[in-house]
Amino acid sequence: MTQTNSAPRQDGASPRPGVFGRFLRATEIDTRLLGMIGALALIWIGFHLYGALFKGFGAFLTPRNLWNLSVQTASIGIMATGMVLVIITRHIDLSVGSILGVCAVVMGVVQVHVLPGLIGFGSPLIWIIAAIIGMVTGALIGAFHGAIIAFGKVPAFIVTLGGLLVWRGAAYLITRGETISPLDETFKLLGGGPYGAIGEMGSWIVGILFCIGIVWLLWQGRQRRRSYEFPLRPLWAEGVLGMIGCGVVIGAVLVVNAYPWPKGIVRQYAKANNLEIPDGGLFISHGFAIPVLILVGVGIAMTILLNRTRFGRYVLAIGGNPDAAELAGINTKMMTVKIFALMGFLTGLSAVVASARLGSATNSLGTLDELYVIAAAVIGGTSLAGGVGTIYGAILGAFVMQSLQTGMVLIGFDSAVQQIVVGSVLVLAVFIDTIYRRNIK
Repeated sequence: MTQTNSAPRQDGASPRPGVFGRFLRATEIDTRLLGMIGALALIWIGFHLYGALFKGFGAFLTPRNLWNLSVQTASIGIMATGMVLVIITRHIDLSVGSILGVCAVVMGVVQVHVLPGLIGFGSPLIWIIAAIIGMVTGALIGAFHGAIIAFGKVPAFIVTLGGLLVWRGAAYLITRGETISPLDETFKLLGGGPYGAIGEMGSWIVGILFCIGIVWLLWQGRQRRRSYEFPLRPLWAEGVLGMIGCGVVIGAVLVVNAYPWPKGIVRQYAKANNLEIPDGGLFISHGFAIPVLILVGVGIAMTILLNRTRFGRYVLAIGGNPDAAELAGINTKMMTVKIFALMGFLTGLSAVVASARLGSATNSLGTLDELYVIAAAVIGGTSLAGGVGTIYGAILGAFVMQSLQTGMVLIGFDSAVQQIVVGSVLVLAVFIDTIYRRNIK
């Protein structure tokens, strides 16, 4: 650890920051991001050591569990990116779990009962049309909520609380409580699994592209700073950031490639493709799962939307001061409709991932997801007071929430204890956020 001299200097100047402080200042790394990463690392290491000491085997930090953890986080993470925009503008959406459920059953009905009779069973267009219908359904529901909030001036809490009940009931009426299956085989690939992943070579290609993208972003950012005559980061700091980013990407590729297909599926695959299984077995890597790639794509797109577009600037302006934003000429009512429509669209996309992973559609899909989505956004640094939030923070918050759930399942905690822990973590996150914002004022 690095100690800093906090005592005031005799000449009245501010104390010189320590080595770690100078490193953070040079690299401009967000300290809250470091805090979330540190908390996530403690959770992972803690659950792994607990399993090793008391269960005889540490199962958390294994390729299999980390791969499954990433897939399980995808659905919540996708919705959390939209919830960031909702909370930044001082609203809340309690209906996302129910919207997910109704979008899932609509897609299930469409691809099981409607499209086969129209375009033929097994048509390659079934999964595409079904996914589009699900996302459009979510967007329309979200826009409807936003219109009531903006033009009807009904608080978002009440509108979305009513939506939580209405859309869950609508999902039940559509299915009559029945499970809709089987879903289209191509559609189910969007949920992950051995066939719903891109394999070893595809993962390395994605990893290399991401490393190239990281280096390009650092170079582009440096050029923009120079063009606007902003202070430049030291070259060593740029290099450190590049190495950290590429190191994380390469580490993720190594982890997902270390998780092999189950032996039974390998035998089926070998038989179908006339492959001979050697004596030591046939090792086929999963690689990155498709839901994880969808989450990464959504995260990148939402980050660009929030930080690099006029729409994003309007969102932050409304969250900072709604009255001033309206006086400045921003159509806050239409912005509210658009934000909730975007939230609904992302919920529909999340419904695609969740129902594809389950392989069927049920009216109970997405139950309590709204709590985990809100918790992920808040844990990720989105302030309930509005005006502040990051997309990457929400995704990290989703990983924190899912890590807690997965870890407690692995070590045998029952559902009651899981709920207590998740609720406590949410309250603690808001408490820490309140203290943080009080100290920076």
